Amino acid sequence: MPINLSKGQKVDLTKGNPGLKSIMVGLGWDVNAFDTGADFDLDAAAFMCGSNGKCPTEKEFIFYGNLEHPTGCVKHMGDNLTGSGEDDDEQIMVDLTQVPSDIERIAFTVTIYDADVRRQNFGQVSNAFIRIVDDATGKELIHFDLGEDFSIETAVVVGELYKHNGEWKFNAIGSGFQGGLAALCGHYGIEVA
Repeated sequence: MPINLSKGQKVDLTKGNPGLKSIMVGLGWDVNAFDTGADFDLDAAAFMCGSNGKCPTEKEFIFYGNLEHPTGCVKHMGDNLTGSGEDDDEQIMVDLTQVPSDIERIAFTVTIYDADVRRQNFGQVSNAFIRIVDDATGKELIHFDLGEDFSIETAVVVGELYKHNGEWKFNAIGSGFQGGLAALCGHYGIEVA
């Protein structure tokens, strides 16, 4: 049974699962029946941050335009343009053993592509979740449903992996941002053209 988290809850990942090396982070969502005249294209991303909470370089921002970190430790499995279907809509693989020592946290986010133009926000998205699966066994370890607390936000920090005393933990965050991907990039120290 996976651990079902609520917002703000933190849980040990590697301590309770000795030998855990590689995980799959699955993000999923459904789009409500509101018809805005355009498809919803939600995008998952990972921000690999140092002790200052910022990405050291643009290489630590993993998204549809940069699918893999140079070390191979974080890989985005590709962009899903519609979010239709069951299960995960997008997946990010993380090899915990290969994460560079200067990276202390990996934040997982979801944004709505072109939200302003398409007049879309997270108030129109339901059943959003993040789950962490042991890549070796396929066992779901952690599941966090975001709930329906959003209205005008166009970006959400879903959760983050972070290192504490040499062990990886997971924090269920679920905090919304206005300003989409550009706002998140600013928050994590990535300059946007």
